[in-house]
Amino acid sequence: METAELKAKILRLLKEDEEFRYAVAGLIGLEEILRRLDRQEAELVKLREDMLLGFRRHDEELARLREEMNKLREDMIEGFNLLRRHVDALGARWGIMSEEAFREGIRGLVEKELGLKAERWVKLDIEGYVFSHPSIVEIDVVLQDDKVLLIEVMSHALRSDIYIFKRKAELYGKLEGKKPTKLLLVTPYVEDQALETAKQLGIEIYTKV
Repeated sequence: METAELKAKILRLLKEDEEFRYAVAGLIGLEEILRRLDRQEAELVKLREDMLLGFRRHDEELARLREEMNKLREDMIEGFNLLRRHVDALGARWGIMSEEAFREGIRGLVEKELGLKAERWVKLDIEGYVFSHPSIVEIDVVLQDDKVLLIEVMSHALRSDIYIFKRKAELYGKLEGKKPTKLLLVTPYVEDQALETAKQLGIEIYTKV
């Protein structure tokens, strides 16, 4: 059968035979669906490959960050250890490893060598006069006849520490009914502003001991 004759027959069947027409339309639609499915499958494969690549990069980034954090942690620990060694060395240089140890040494010197009475004054500051909130206030007291000496020992004196010492002395006078005769602050290091403030408030500072 010639091509022209075949085409004419097909066209006639499409026009006259409804069942044939639907069959052809179905085949055409199925082919289009199959082509679309092939394209979607290819896109899904590409998407899967991209996702796997993204997951791999994510895992590599997490591993890198974990390694950097571990390194940072090691550096921080080393830095803290170095700082602690410097602090310990500074304390050894001044002959003190803690304010409490130094305070006990001064108390022993006052009592045994000078024959004076030394005691630790501890009171509850209910009104928050010293620290602006209710707290326990402590200070060393030396009694000499009718004189009262208040001694504060600290490793580092700031200007704010001077004001706190002054308020402690005022609280002592208020609660004990005795105005301190002298205020003495012992510290290996004091800032210049603290020295000036102490001078204005009548506080004697002993440093570089």
